[in-house]
Amino acid sequence: MTPDHDRSRSPGGRTLLSDLVRGHRLAAGLTQAELAGRAGVGVRTVRDLERGRATRPQRTTVELLADALGLTGDDRREFVATARPAPAEPGPRGPAPDDPGTPIALPPPVPLVGRDRDVAEVSDLIGAYPVVSLVGLAGVGKSALALTVAHSVAVRHPAGVAGVLVGEGSDAADVLAASAAVFGVSRLADLSCRLAGRPALLLVDAVERAPGPVAEALRSLTAAAPTLRVLVTGRRPVGLTGELVRPVSPLDVPPPGARPADRVDLDRWPAAVLFAARLTQARHAPPTPVELPALAALVRRLGGLPLAIELMAARGRILDVTELLDRYGDRVLDLAAVRPVFEPADPAAGTVTLREAVATSYHLLAPAERAALRRLSAFRNRWSVELAEELLAHGADRWDAVPLLDRLRELGLLSVRGTGPFRFRLLDAVRDFAAEQAEAEGETDGIRLRHATVVAGLVRRTAPGLVGAELPGTVHLLDEATSDITAALAYAGERAPATALLLAAALPRWWRLRGRDVSGRRWLRRLLDDPRTAGVPPVLRAWALLGAARLAVEHGAGAEELPAARAALVTFTEVGDVTGELSARSVLCALLRGLGAHDEAREQAEAALSLATRHGRVRETAVAQHHLTWHDVRVGQLAGARRRLATVDRLAAQCGDQRLRLLARADLAELTRLEGRYAEAVEQGRRAAAALVELGDPGRLRRVVGSVGLALALQGRIDDASAVVAELWPSGPVPGPRRPSAAERFDPPGAGRDARTEDALRGLIEGQVALHRGDRELATEWFAAAAEAASGGADRRDLVEALVGLAASTGEVTVLDRLDHARQTTGVSLLPREEELLYSLVAQRDRARRG
Repeated sequence: MTPDHDRSRSPGGRTLLSDLVRGHRLAAGLTQAELAGRAGVGVRTVRDLERGRATRPQRTTVELLADALGLTGDDRREFVATARPAPAEPGPRGPAPDDPGTPIALPPPVPLVGRDRDVAEVSDLIGAYPVVSLVGLAGVGKSALALTVAHSVAVRHPAGVAGVLVGEGSDAADVLAASAAVFGVSRLADLSCRLAGRPALLLVDAVERAPGPVAEALRSLTAAAPTLRVLVTGRRPVGLTGELVRPVSPLDVPPPGARPADRVDLDRWPAAVLFAARLTQARHAPPTPVELPALAALVRRLGGLPLAIELMAARGRILDVTELLDRYGDRVLDLAAVRPVFEPADPAAGTVTLREAVATSYHLLAPAERAALRRLSAFRNRWSVELAEELLAHGADRWDAVPLLDRLRELGLLSVRGTGPFRFRLLDAVRDFAAEQAEAEGETDGIRLRHATVVAGLVRRTAPGLVGAELPGTVHLLDEATSDITAALAYAGERAPATALLLAAALPRWWRLRGRDVSGRRWLRRLLDDPRTAGVPPVLRAWALLGAARLAVEHGAGAEELPAARAALVTFTEVGDVTGELSARSVLCALLRGLGAHDEAREQAEAALSLATRHGRVRETAVAQHHLTWHDVRVGQLAGARRRLATVDRLAAQCGDQRLRLLARADLAELTRLEGRYAEAVEQGRRAAAALVELGDPGRLRRVVGSVGLALALQGRIDDASAVVAELWPSGPVPGPRRPSAAERFDPPGAGRDARTEDALRGLIEGQVALHRGDRELATEWFAAAAEAASGGADRRDLVEALVGLAASTGEVTVLDRLDHARQTTGVSLLPREEELLYSLVAQRDRARRG
């Protein structure tokens, strides 16, 4: 409770000891330190008496203070009687049983943010258990929650609702005397008569100051007054039989990487709401839109601790949110709150830091538990029981982490959210403090190496699920572990590159789905080139080489990784690794097609189809058929391509690979566009794009959306087509630097993109839009730009389409010669609608040649 809570009066308006001590001290013109010096007692004793933390001091202390204050006569008798009350006469005290209303000896509740569910849950628990303990770190909001709950359930406790604050060094008699006094009696024996069988509620705050005496006192209280319910707050449970321990967690924070677009988006997270409210109070202005991303990152860094949020927001009087994040984001443990100071001259006044608050709970743990907590500090986000046990294991010995996690939860050091396996997380301040302790113990390197090994094992076990029916769950699991994967790679890349390569070689498919192809390929190349990985098994190196090639396809760097893919294929073939060989041939299909080597790409697809069929690999058979689809398109066999896509869909459904089915449907939309059925292509493409947003795969998503835009342009819906261009390339009317858009919220700039292919696609859309607007000059410029980009892009059909558009916009027969050359070198056949469009130009060219 706050100091204001501590100075509340008891029922009936009795003067509390805290009021007497402070009143007499001020009348004597003394500071707390001066009074303590005169009386020969500690300054903390005086401070605790004035705050109500000590309600029954020793008689010697009382006499010393009375002497130091110069009290005599009635003043002295009142002072001593209040500090050491004599037993009262037996009989009921306080309101009669039939008095209306519920006496409440508590200050009014404080406004809470994001605690509605907590208030409801704790309110329900109070009626079911004699003692309910709210436990958690200092500053998490235990007292404020308890006070709100006490007021909310007052009507259910007609005998009264009251609270006591435990003082440092209190004994059981102190707690019993204070508890009886707040209900208007002076003896425990009188409490039962006072309550007269009616329910009452006692709030006991800060039990960690005297846990043993509080436990002893509460045993006596609940035995003497069976209708009394007790709500306790502290950093540790009381330890009573029948006690219900309910940890109080910090407020919910934005997830990693969250970038709220506006206040409505920000207000989904209570921690952000509280910070915004306190910041507004501190500087008299709400956070600006440009500050919102930094605000989300900052409250996540603060771990959702209300105390930390209050302290940080107060600094907003001087700094904006971005400056707060930059200055304090890495040292939140040093945030300090000024202790309540009643006299400016009090030399004992000081500050308490979050580090000190966490240290108090840390030292409640046994030595072995502290060592385990230091190890767990290596995790950056949520983790499972199994991962914790792996991290804590010593050699062949397994550690049962359940009792440890229960103890950490019991002390409020551990957050448990959700129902999935990855539901455990150390509070940020706890993790930072434990990491500091590990550094002081010289354990950091060993812990981080073990962490990297554990994360590598998790990814290696999980990665096979990135293909097939398990894909959504696998992607979600790896998303949950993103920060741990990043930390493990960063450490192992420097200290244990072989472990880092083991980890990185399993990640390319996930990196591709999450648009991290550039950074992922950079990691693989760095580790492959590290001489310390020269001795890794050849198959591991082959998977790493293949991963680099797979990622290179996404951003148009296939030529650089073609030798790597060929080398991987050789290794897999030599060792008889069928899975590896099929993967290598699939990657080569994509690489070679992007480089214009269509015949060899078709040969690789046919070899993969034969191998997959021979070994009964249904999914790989579907993948090979998918690659062959585009060779049918290249030679103009659209009906054959449609049959292949139907086969892909059937086989993908058979093996439960929803992603492969989705990709087939996305390609079906493109095929429908090539057939000239633009409206149908738009609808198919939009459905596929919506599904790809959920799946990820930003490179494929952009291609599908672009294909929709091209179909719209060909259909004559130029405004809709222009809207697609503005969404995908919001940089203006001419090619230039791209800025992130709403469609790219999971797609960082430069990720998952073949720039030349994208430029070709944009040129095709813009050219068709210009043609429909009658601006042939602008259309010519765009089609020429598209042709130039497509000459080095992954899809040579784009080149043919661009040249067809260029011929249609210029009417120049010389373009036909470029088109004939492109068709001969790429093997791309003209489609019927393209031949019809060019018929008059071809006739004109032929007449010119005959003349």
